[in-house]
Amino acid sequence: MADNNGPDGTGETGRGKQRQADIRDDDLERRRRNLEASLATRRPGRLEGKDDAKAGSAAGYGQALKLSSEFIAGIVVGAGLGWIIDRVAGTSPWGLIVFLLLGFGAGVLNVLRSAGLMAEFGQGDKTRDPKE
Repeated sequence: MADNNGPDGTGETGRGKQRQADIRDDDLERRRRNLEASLATRRPGRLEGKDDAKAGSAAGYGQALKLSSEFIAGIVVGAGLGWIIDRVAGTSPWGLIVFLLLGFGAGVLNVLRSAGLMAEFGQGDKTRDPKE
């Protein structure tokens, strides 16, 4: 059988003897450095290495825990107050229903304030920048 297994009988696949201009390693290295510099100017806030990923995820988990605990606390306090009012006044289940809804609203309001999407009480239209 034949030793040559390429389409042109030379053992090479592709364009054969018509080779493109050789791109030198130093040219590729120069282009890679230019690309890295361009990306670094577009994303200046990022840190190098794996520590950035760990720090970012830990901060994200902390923020998520803070927001979820504020939301749940509003609901629990509202439900607790409604249950107490129902026991004292004998208005079961209306106190629980009303204060549970009020607690839900208070929880959403606390999350929005904590995330910086809404102004703090008494500050008017000045909203915090959520990136801070």
